[in-house]
Amino acid sequence: MRFKDKVVLILGGNSGIGLASAKAFAAESGIVHITGRDQATIDAAVVEIDGARGYRADMADLAAMEEMISAIEAQDGRIDVLFVNAGVGGFAPIRELTPEDWDKVHDINLRGAVFAIQKALRLMGRGGAIVVTGSIGGHGVLPGNAAYGAAKAGLAMAVKIIAAELVGEGIRVNMVSPGPIETPLLHRNPGISGEAVAALREQMIAAVPMRRMGQAEEVARAVLFFASEDASFVTAANLFIDGGALELG
Repeated sequence: MRFKDKVVLILGGNSGIGLASAKAFAAESGIVHITGRDQATIDAAVVEIDGARGYRADMADLAAMEEMISAIEAQDGRIDVLFVNAGVGGFAPIRELTPEDWDKVHDINLRGAVFAIQKALRLMGRGGAIVVTGSIGGHGVLPGNAAYGAAKAGLAMAVKIIAAELVGEGIRVNMVSPGPIETPLLHRNPGISGEAVAALREQMIAAVPMRRMGQAEEVARAVLFFASEDASFVTAANLFIDGGALELG
């Protein structure tokens, strides 16, 4: 029961890694709040997570994020754990990449993530933990991944800098960087057909030494480690959860 009476906010907690993490936090007695952009999946997730509250809030919409933070303040008065997990994909070769594609990916994956942390900090204090979802896509080379890779690479550096700024306040900031994981995000890349997604999935598996996709629950276990007192002497770390793809692939 590492999170008994701890207030946990998961941005992008309505599916995939976020949902798996929300269930795990709730199983360890956390007081769980989740956000998402789709009300139907938020409602479904809340049913699955014991005692959870859900909010429809796009991480790129700073006004919506502020409203959601204020709602948590009114209910619980604080945030002990912040998991910044919301994100979007966006594969496009450089000849086809548009400014609109770039802005959409960066508005959520980089700008939105950074300012979500900023807004949540007013409810966080000593002993707090922030975990951010990165990606091996921000460290390795994958053709067609310029927008997404640049956003995640920028986020990885932002996390280190934020960790340095907050270490004196007793707030730890760490990142998990998954490799290929079986989540709905893989199937939400605009402009990519179902056949292309299947081919991309096989390409990803071939690049993983363990020769399989990871599961959301495998990432969630690392998230809970960073969020707990088990990681009390860990900050500014980036854990690659990728079956060896980045270092051994």
